[in-house]
Amino acid sequence: MTPLSAEFTQFSPRKPNAPAVILFSGGLDSTTILALAKDLGYAPYVLSVGYGQRHSSELAAAKHIAKKMGVKRHEVINLDLTRFGGSALTDASIELPTSPGGEHEIPITYVPARNTILLSLALGWAESLGGLDIFYGANAVDYSGYPDCRPEYVASFETMANLATKAGVEAVNNDNRFRVHAPIISMSKAEIIALGNTLGVDYSQTVSCYQANDLGEACGECESCRLRQVGFKNAKLVDPTRYRK
Repeated sequence: MTPLSAEFTQFSPRKPNAPAVILFSGGLDSTTILALAKDLGYAPYVLSVGYGQRHSSELAAAKHIAKKMGVKRHEVINLDLTRFGGSALTDASIELPTSPGGEHEIPITYVPARNTILLSLALGWAESLGGLDIFYGANAVDYSGYPDCRPEYVASFETMANLATKAGVEAVNNDNRFRVHAPIISMSKAEIIALGNTLGVDYSQTVSCYQANDLGEACGECESCRLRQVGFKNAKLVDPTRYRK
């Protein structure tokens, strides 16, 4: 465990090398989460989901990064959420934003119930593995407005996980209950990048752009790209993102 990861001991495994399911998009936040979970001593099982998002090249990045970082197992599940629509990430007819919306406005990039769907898949896999820990990269600072990235949502899903599973119902104490971890939820993008840099994350391989091309090269103009650019600037680190020429 690195000295910086020691600040996250509340997320440490209850048993050495305990399995943890990590929602993994191949982006900056989830790659930082994966590196942190490994450093804390978990055996990482990573779950990526293709749900019809425009930036599907992130899945190729996820496969590459997962292999490079030596995870225990990487599962990729395909769901077609484009059939529901309702988001600029799944509906090509909706224009992608290039700047954040209003303070209390839910962004058009919000995918209806996405994190609930993805966390439910992670919960099912965790229980089948005999694991009790789930990690995901929720962030309530730079992505304010997403209802499924708030601390109260994380706490509520954790409560539901322990009500809706055999493992949760049979738990005799808190050491046997599911935990849903969102360790970067209150961190700025710069703080997240600084953490990952300390953990040795190669951010040049990650894909965050909402409209990255097939090579994973970013547009440099969408909201996600702009947040990432500001994050590296504020962290006083060189931005290694691969941009389209």
